[in-house]
Amino acid sequence: MGLDEVDRELERAEQDASPHGRPFHGRRSEEIERVISASSVSTSSSEGAPSRRGLGMSRISTQRDLERHPTELSRIHTQRSQHSSTVGRGPKSRESRKPLPEFGAGKPYPPLLPDQEEYVVEFDGPDDPLHAQNWPLKKKLLTAAVLGFTTMTSAFGSSIFSAATRIIAREYNVSITVGVLGVSLYVLGFAFGPTLWAPLSELKGRRLPLVLATFGFSIFNIANATAKDLQTILITRFFAGFFGACPLAVVAAVFSDMFDNRTRGIAITVFSMTVFTGPLLAPFIGGFIVESHLGWRWTSYIVSIMGFLSFGLCLLFLEETYPPVILVAKASELRRRTLNWGIHAKQEEIEVDFRELVSKNFSRPMRMLFGEPIIASLSVYMAFIYGLLYLFLTAYPMVFQGVYGWSAGVSGLAFFGMITGQIIAGITVLMQQPWYQRKLAANNGMPIPEWRLPSVIAGGASFAAGLFWFGWGGYRADVHWIVPVLSGLLSGFGLLSIFLQALNYLVDSYLMFAASAIAGNTFLRSLAGAGFPLFSTYMYDAMGIQWASTLLGCVAAALVPIPVLFYLYGHKLRAKSTFAPTPPSMMPGGAADEVAGLEKEESTSGGSGSGNVGNGVASAGASGGYIPRKTEDSKV
Repeated sequence: MGLDEVDRELERAEQDASPHGRPFHGRRSEEIERVISASSVSTSSSEGAPSRRGLGMSRISTQRDLERHPTELSRIHTQRSQHSSTVGRGPKSRESRKPLPEFGAGKPYPPLLPDQEEYVVEFDGPDDPLHAQNWPLKKKLLTAAVLGFTTMTSAFGSSIFSAATRIIAREYNVSITVGVLGVSLYVLGFAFGPTLWAPLSELKGRRLPLVLATFGFSIFNIANATAKDLQTILITRFFAGFFGACPLAVVAAVFSDMFDNRTRGIAITVFSMTVFTGPLLAPFIGGFIVESHLGWRWTSYIVSIMGFLSFGLCLLFLEETYPPVILVAKASELRRRTLNWGIHAKQEEIEVDFRELVSKNFSRPMRMLFGEPIIASLSVYMAFIYGLLYLFLTAYPMVFQGVYGWSAGVSGLAFFGMITGQIIAGITVLMQQPWYQRKLAANNGMPIPEWRLPSVIAGGASFAAGLFWFGWGGYRADVHWIVPVLSGLLSGFGLLSIFLQALNYLVDSYLMFAASAIAGNTFLRSLAGAGFPLFSTYMYDAMGIQWASTLLGCVAAALVPIPVLFYLYGHKLRAKSTFAPTPPSMMPGGAADEVAGLEKEESTSGGSGSGNVGNGVASAGASGGYIPRKTEDSKV
């Protein structure tokens, strides 16, 4: 293999790193690739064609270039792709019309330096211990445990305050609705927080925003606990949610940095379970606290203590996992030790451009949310489900305290029915991994997005049934309390099944624009999560437990056909989309025909394959074989 052939191979990797007008080539399933996450709302494809100088591949002619490992080539490709997709992608992203100033001291401008690409550091092969995917398993598990606790703390803080809303309303002589604002404003912070934390994680790495956010989260919870008036309570709750949104936005990306395609799905599924079980673990703890001598302020003190513990764990044990920023540290050390100031990492060339920041982190997600039928419909569905998650914080106390006469702490234990249902859903998703891997292997590593939807359909039916069961099983005291508790099995199973696989469907459908799709989805569902608790009390009081739940169950049942329609016709909608990449040839007959046509191949594929499996919110699927359509962003 000659040097010209090496150059051609690197040129192909460079073309893969830029999706504008160039085909996406398939990668083998064992190669490490860039995975777009729900958290990475700033890493969608950059507008305009990338600069040749800013994104060119290194042409260092060494003997080792002749023997590059496929994974090493893939990581070079990934590094360039991450650089081109980050806000402020290069030094030419912001042009200046001002004339150059004089060099100073009467000196002329010095001659140009050699090509800067010759001084760009890279990872040392596929087994470089600096890369997070090559960390020892014990180190990965420790990091995952720290981040799982951090994420659960953030979700826990969203709902523990619900036990204090009635007491606060009495103490400050306001309505229950005003008291519930303490929950709603926290969730509203979840909607706006990722607009800061996600791009910061792409510019400065994962560790810095997590450390800053856990500290700020803890401070604002202490401020909430010591607040002297209602407005301070509400303001500090919003900012606690704003800082608490960071783990929800960044932790899934950390997992995608650490785990490869074969293990990422398991990690992300477990992460998602902490996100959705956290709000349901808090009400019974908050109930026991407000009934004790501690008082409602300790609902915030407890969360701040957990937050400071998370801050300490992140500060001491969390190491950087984002590959471009790891290379920044490597370049810094090499500069210091070799005294060669030209050595640098690609990430150090980045400038932050405000217009690009607005486009990637607000404009494009909103255009996709309101302009793409798939994103709009699924986001409405998921917003409804997410809103009901927080509506249950009001509905469950009305049933178990109002009907059965339980205390606030004991009534919170009823949420364990939903928690059990979510655990069952998580196990079910994990058990689907081998099936999904076989499908990918049979289809040459190219995912069909509609493979995700059977779980969403089953989850939607289960969730609607759980609502009917809850309403008609818990409105009379002569019905045993276990009946409404068991309804949570269906509700919890449906909730997690819908969220996990619907998010994966969006990611698989939009690939390089998946981050923007998820950003728009997150914004809408967080607004629903903030708004639903505000009217839930009025609705249940006016209609009664059974009829209010029936209304919600009917809406949930009416939304079930949405994933069914996408299962049948989703490929046609993607073909008309200005953002979704399309396969080179469209199969007639919808996803059902695609799936059926692969059954024979699957049975003879021989082994499960490793596939690009990521049954979680940070799984992008393989991009091989898809051709991006000309998008609006290419004209910007």
